[in-house]
Amino acid sequence: MNNKKLSRLLEPNLQLYFLCLLAFTLAAVTVSPLLALAEGGATVALYAYFRSSGKKRRQSVLQYIDNVTGNVDTASKSTLINSPLPIMVFRPDTGEVIWSNENFLQLAGVREHLFEMKVEDAAPEFPVQWLLEGKQECPERVSMNSRRFRVYGSLVRARGRSGEQNLVATTYWVDTTEGDRIREVYDATRLVVAILMVDNYDDLMNGCADTQRSAVLAQIDEKLTSWGSAANGLLMKTERDHYLFIFEEQYYQHFVEEKFSILDDIRSIRVGDGGHPTLSIGIGRDAPSIPELRKNASLSLEMALSRGGDQAVVRGRTDFEFYGGRAKTTEKRTKVKSRVMANALGELMGDAAEIYIMGHSFADMDAVGAAAGVCCAARKLGRKAQIVIDLEKNAAQAVLERLRGLEAYGGVFTPPAEAFIKMRPGALLIVVDTNRPDLVESPQLLESCNRVAVIDHHRRAASYIENAAFSFHEPYASSASELVTELLQYLIEPADLLREEAEALLAGIVLDTKHFTLRTGGRTFEAAAFLRRAGADTAEVQRLFQGDLSGMVSKYDIIRQAELYRPDIALAVVGQDGVDRVAAAQAADELLTLKGVKASFVVYRSGTAILMSGRSLGEINVQVILEALGGGGNSATAGGRVENGDLLDVRSRLVHAIDAYFEK
Repeated sequence: MNNKKLSRLLEPNLQLYFLCLLAFTLAAVTVSPLLALAEGGATVALYAYFRSSGKKRRQSVLQYIDNVTGNVDTASKSTLINSPLPIMVFRPDTGEVIWSNENFLQLAGVREHLFEMKVEDAAPEFPVQWLLEGKQECPERVSMNSRRFRVYGSLVRARGRSGEQNLVATTYWVDTTEGDRIREVYDATRLVVAILMVDNYDDLMNGCADTQRSAVLAQIDEKLTSWGSAANGLLMKTERDHYLFIFEEQYYQHFVEEKFSILDDIRSIRVGDGGHPTLSIGIGRDAPSIPELRKNASLSLEMALSRGGDQAVVRGRTDFEFYGGRAKTTEKRTKVKSRVMANALGELMGDAAEIYIMGHSFADMDAVGAAAGVCCAARKLGRKAQIVIDLEKNAAQAVLERLRGLEAYGGVFTPPAEAFIKMRPGALLIVVDTNRPDLVESPQLLESCNRVAVIDHHRRAASYIENAAFSFHEPYASSASELVTELLQYLIEPADLLREEAEALLAGIVLDTKHFTLRTGGRTFEAAAFLRRAGADTAEVQRLFQGDLSGMVSKYDIIRQAELYRPDIALAVVGQDGVDRVAAAQAADELLTLKGVKASFVVYRSGTAILMSGRSLGEINVQVILEALGGGGNSATAGGRVENGDLLDVRSRLVHAIDAYFEK
């Protein structure tokens, strides 16, 4: 039927022409019967010729179509039967095998055809769900008779004997056994480059007698050699405190599973009066060339040192992985570095067309104090800086009110949107108290500025401000205000610092050290002494921390909902909305005063987000715990944020992160 319809479409339609000839013949009858007779004869002859030639044309077309379709059917059948690929046709809904070619029979190890057999009998590990989902390739390799195959397939509807519509799948099996084996060998033998550094080498050498130094170094070398021997790699000492370790990818998982035990082994070495060496490891992997692996290893080592050392950091193709880093960090800064960094910052500020200072969102006293200190340095250089801050959403209203009342701070505080519009090319943006681009007061301002300086004390996270023209990043410092105070000692005289600025800086130090009880070193007290000489009044600083009655009630309401998850961890999950962020942070601090509690966490809702505040006395690293939930901070003070999260789900994830921390 379809062939006849096609032939009719190919025939010329001359019926209208014959009707016209017939009309002319009838019209000629009245004029000349002979002419009409001649026209009629000619019309009949033409019509007979048209019918005869049309019939021959139709037969030729039909014969051509039959030849073509016959050849196609024959070629299709020959392709299925003689295909070099194994082919199996089956019904995916019932698993019944309909047909298979000889190659598939040999593959399945069956001598006769697979009629009335099930797919699971012929190929036990073969899934069929992907065909029903409309996919044309099986997402996984299929194993059969010690061979591996990539399976392609298609799904059609066919009419059964009783007239019903059935699904029929045709699958083509491509043997990938040898290719997969070569790929696995290639992946297993790819190189991994690691750089190891004894990050407190100078302290070790100064802390032990000359006769003990060689013994300590021998112990370090022995433990490193023993640890690296498991990988059959190349371990060599490149500098007095640096080692280069090259091994194959197949051994990397071993080091991950044993959680880089060399960190604990090195820390177990005793030096002098209670000193211990610590090791930092930077690893580069999954890169196409050795120079790039070396570069990634260097970046990883830099990341490990910026997070406090005593840990292993792995740089893959796109991100970082962290192992260790749970020990309490020690102060390692020198006045030489502070002086060099102060000179570099002074040159940057002197060359800048404009100076903008920005902290993290919801700025606290440490961010505002550090910004005020940088603003003082700019004023000393004869430049007026702009502090970018949201004057409504912050946790430093008391400090801001005092600074805004000063003549020197007229028009200094600028909202983020206004700063983004005002910024001109050549401007310098100084970011204080954070190193993460997603946590700054205005990410748009950060992206639009090509000259950025960073002053921060938090441990570096996987995402950080890259390509900064100036970076004074010291995770051993108590606060950003302490770092800025150190820089100010080389940039200004104490008399140049306004009393309110000195008190703002001191308030930032007091806030992050919990009144000089946590994360304090000798440099912390030196910075506080400098601020005291500059006119800071400790009584006035204490008044900056005074809250109102409602804030105190909110704080103790949060504490009332706390529970002990472990004997040494207090966890408060606040169900009601509208919890004040300052009250939540203060509640986390207050929970540390409970006997036996070493760390505390407060989880609460703020708008559509779930916020977390973590505090520690130093033995438990809350930054590592909250980092698993996308947070950050330092070992004693950390925070986290989960957008559009569920309160109970976040609590469950936090508990899991705590358990994982202690398991490691």
